[in-house]
Amino acid sequence: MAVSPRLSPAMNVLHQVVQRVGRRLLRDFVEVENLQVTSKGPGDFVSQADMRAEQALREELARARPGWAFLGEEGGQAPGDWEWRWVVDPLDGTTNFLHGIPHWAISVGVEKRIAEDRTELVAGCVYNPAGNELFWAEKGMGAFLNDRRLRVSGRRDMMQALFATGIPFAKVQRKAEFSATLARLMPHVAGVRRFGSAALDLAWVAAGRYDGYWELGLNRWDIAAGLVLVREAGGLITDPAGGENFYASGDVVCGNPVLQPKLREVLAEGMAAVEAARAAVAKE
Repeated sequence: MAVSPRLSPAMNVLHQVVQRVGRRLLRDFVEVENLQVTSKGPGDFVSQADMRAEQALREELARARPGWAFLGEEGGQAPGDWEWRWVVDPLDGTTNFLHGIPHWAISVGVEKRIAEDRTELVAGCVYNPAGNELFWAEKGMGAFLNDRRLRVSGRRDMMQALFATGIPFAKVQRKAEFSATLARLMPHVAGVRRFGSAALDLAWVAAGRYDGYWELGLNRWDIAAGLVLVREAGGLITDPAGGENFYASGDVVCGNPVLQPKLREVLAEGMAAVEAARAAVAKE
């Protein structure tokens, strides 16, 4: 893949690193497909591949930018004060990877501290090795797929819109909110997809493949890079209340500027209905 002349030095480093690590993961992915037929199963192998990928990313990024901190899914946060930080998910879509489904990615965001208690996401890279698709963006420079400029979709009609989401697994209230939102949304849209990788969901919103995306309770490494992509592609991102707390809370609603407010309204209605039902039960 040719290196674009638009790349800043940090993004040039990031492109090279994620592609090298992606090639290693792709070899592991082929091996996982072979492990499907064994009685042992591929679970342990995938866990090791995940951790090896994060270690490789940590080491290579540290060599390129020695003073930068590192927040990763597998290894946690490097201690100490920092001005710049890599926010890394070495294998987003692990279950897909485990089952031989070629929909998974490496996600790396770049976070800059701009005040003692405030940071900003300034760049991001989401790489899907199986499809050789490298989504990347830098603040003020736009979003790209390989060397092609990206824009969010131009659809304005909910009945023509395709949305993506993630299904919550843990908290009962999150499951109830998801079900209530889905029940309200499905009759009024072209479809809802759940493909199992938040990083790629966000990248696909930036690319105009999805018209919007929502999910609750995500981690920073799931969304750091994708949020930059959506923003730089002209998308709108808020939390369900319409605020700016989506990165800290992990509650994300994004899409093109016309449909995102409509999607957020449906999500807010679903969450409010669940809260009202809980309050009614508590009074009994």
